[in-house]
Amino acid sequence: MTGRGDEPANSVEAKRTPARQKAHQLAKYLRGERPDYIYLKEVFKHLRTELDIEVQRQPKRLPYVPTEDEIRRYYDNVWRQRRGGDVVLIKTLLYTGVRVAELVAIRLDDVDLDACRIRITQGKGGKDRMVPFPTSFKETLALHMQAMRGKGAAHLFESSWKKAYSDRGVRAMLTRYATASGMTHPISPHRLRHFLFTWLKTQGIDDALIQPYSGHASRQSLEIYSRIALSDAQKTYEQTIGRFPV
Repeated sequence: MTGRGDEPANSVEAKRTPARQKAHQLAKYLRGERPDYIYLKEVFKHLRTELDIEVQRQPKRLPYVPTEDEIRRYYDNVWRQRRGGDVVLIKTLLYTGVRVAELVAIRLDDVDLDACRIRITQGKGGKDRMVPFPTSFKETLALHMQAMRGKGAAHLFESSWKKAYSDRGVRAMLTRYATASGMTHPISPHRLRHFLFTWLKTQGIDDALIQPYSGHASRQSLEIYSRIALSDAQKTYEQTIGRFPV
């Protein structure tokens, strides 16, 4: 005979109340609590504990990170095309590691040439932050900004129709250069971001110095991050970025 504990999983599932029906039943008990999302989240968190249910998480795959040789080959192709605006945009992505949605939202007034910093307003999670760029990039960026102001632009990167670049447009630009460079893997804004932060790590820079301008947040690390001044992070960044391959 088959014991109750040995009952096939599909047999058990067949006896279960359909999820939609069970939700309807539970709603009768919970409606009087006038629950909101946070309350329900807490209730089901404790319910999982009561039922000894483990959260099944999908294993995270490591992102593909371009090599230094690939980045050099990629940038060389960008440089040979002699499209000044594209060069500045791609260098901005490479030097700052900003997300593409953050890049296209940068306004000319967000750039502080004297401090070599760019304000990112309402980044991921609705947080503002400052990101550094190397002093060697200041003159190139200043000339680009002067040209954009001469066209009456408000954003750092705008089309000839005075509209801020779109996420899609930037991605298409990067893909076009990757194809022209004969890249095996496509280049996306996020891969350039991964490259910068991976490269900084290989140079011996601690996560705590990268975090203030990366836009990453870790609950376990908030305490130490809160004690690190941006000026300390930027000093280390400036000392290291001189060895950057671009």
